[in-house]
Amino acid sequence: MVDVARPKLEGTVAVEGGRRLGFAEFGSPQGRAVFWLHGTPGARRQIPIEARAYADRENVRLIGLDRPGIGSSSPHTYDRVLSFADDLRIVADTLGVDRMGIVGLSGGGPYTLASAYAMPERVVGVAVLGGVAPVVGPDAMSGGLMQLGSLVAPLLARGGVPIGVATSAAIRVVRPFASPIIDLYGRLSPEADRRLLARPEFKAMFLDDLLNGSRKQMAAPFADIVAFTRDWGFRVPDVKVPVRWWHGDTDHIIPFEHGLHMVDLLPDAEFHHLPGESHLGGLGASEEILTTVLRLWDEAEQ
Repeated sequence: MVDVARPKLEGTVAVEGGRRLGFAEFGSPQGRAVFWLHGTPGARRQIPIEARAYADRENVRLIGLDRPGIGSSSPHTYDRVLSFADDLRIVADTLGVDRMGIVGLSGGGPYTLASAYAMPERVVGVAVLGGVAPVVGPDAMSGGLMQLGSLVAPLLARGGVPIGVATSAAIRVVRPFASPIIDLYGRLSPEADRRLLARPEFKAMFLDDLLNGSRKQMAAPFADIVAFTRDWGFRVPDVKVPVRWWHGDTDHIIPFEHGLHMVDLLPDAEFHHLPGESHLGGLGASEEILTTVLRLWDEAEQ
């Protein structure tokens, strides 16, 4: 297995309610800060090797966060997506981050938009990679995996923690077989994701993310689904920060049309079509994505 570049710094930050959130930093400690929000499931190290190398080369402080219940973070269930922004504000303050860019993959997308909405004076620009769209309210879009999420959300809201504990126990049992399980997932995925997961450095990243980020319990992904199927606490058209959206046209998790729908709703957004790419396609474009976020930063300072 290819060795995954280790974080320059890892730790936890105290947030409200006596909780803590885990973080991992890559790149330059003195660089411009970009938070990278993992997918569902995922954890703080779900950041491609290319992005980590780019951060070193281009003087970027790249910070991954564990959402509550994952990795080093305390268990917690947000009442709505917007509540995450309060935690991110505290993390940024504690780490000495004033202005920031944010990148969100899949389930990290709603939290990215929530943070941009809540902190327009601090967030210079955001990137969303195959992000989730609302399933209720005036901004809703049906279809994809979140349609199933809407059906199971009431059950998860009542039994999310026990289900998560059971899932974590299952992960501990299959830890020795994690590598072939990822291979099997790749074989069952669309061709584009299969090619990506066949690359040793991406497989190593996902193994590291799965085995370390999920070593406690897996209630957090279920909490994500519950939050996504409720009112998010803000309207998508009210996100005024520049948003750049990457989406593969063969995405089997979040339909391509969802990305187009969200970009139509956002007042300052551009859509980046990834031809032939599936749900993980944005990870393969991480250098382009970070370059775009830094360009937005430069434009915000003009």
